[in-house]
Amino acid sequence: MTQTAQELLSWGLDQLAPALGDGARTDARSLLAHVMGIERGMLSIRMHDAVAPDAIEQFQKAITQRLQRQPVSQIIGAREFWGRRFKVTPDVLDPRPDTETLIEEILKEPAPKTILDLGTGTGCIILTLLSEFPKATGVSVDLSDKALAVAKDNAVALNVADRVTFIQSDWFKSIEGQFDLIVSNPPYITAKAMDEIEPEVRDWEPRMALTPEGDGLEAYRIIAQEAEQYLNPRGQVFLEIGWDQALPVMDIFKAKNFKNGRCIQDLAGKDRVLRFDAPKIA
Repeated sequence: MTQTAQELLSWGLDQLAPALGDGARTDARSLLAHVMGIERGMLSIRMHDAVAPDAIEQFQKAITQRLQRQPVSQIIGAREFWGRRFKVTPDVLDPRPDTETLIEEILKEPAPKTILDLGTGTGCIILTLLSEFPKATGVSVDLSDKALAVAKDNAVALNVADRVTFIQSDWFKSIEGQFDLIVSNPPYITAKAMDEIEPEVRDWEPRMALTPEGDGLEAYRIIAQEAEQYLNPRGQVFLEIGWDQALPVMDIFKAKNFKNGRCIQDLAGKDRVLRFDAPKIA
């Protein structure tokens, strides 16, 4: 029996709404557009189109995956970030709009020539920066070889692979050289808070990319301890933080003599990014 896009969408909404509430409509439309091979914005004018049998089967499978609380980005395999499309798998964090605050703030600064990204995941931070700074080169670091594989695919897709080196490393341990800019969106969720977050994050994203366990601050302590020797004299550090971590992280970096610390809020008005100048700056 032939089914139209409208009929399929209605079925998908009926499946998702009891579990997802208000988010069901957006998710169902995203998944349907994906299996139909069109942009979500085009779906409204394709509602009366008959959907191919293989696409119907894909949509039914996608709805089942979403009911298991798998994130839409993992089901689709991609996420938009700063106007670019990034491959996403269960081996990496889903790029989030909050992280675009970090990009926005860095773009206000003088263009760096060399960038180090710690805990790169999809590579959304460093690959976006390399796309925006066409004369820059970068080093992309992650402890997970599977995450680095995803980042490498994204680098190729964004045509910046010739300007980035990928290194499997536990933070700075395998890193050499100095950089104009060190960036990181490190794991910062506390061990206690991990029990309280939504299942899409807790059950489907890599735990080591979400939490360092304990008080959630260990990654910042490591970066503050080691970063100076990897920064050029006028280098900068930009970090994403949890909404309630600005003061403790600021104190950690002040204790290591980083200069001109500043906190930037995201679009929701929550503390989201910290920036520092190198201790060596005059």
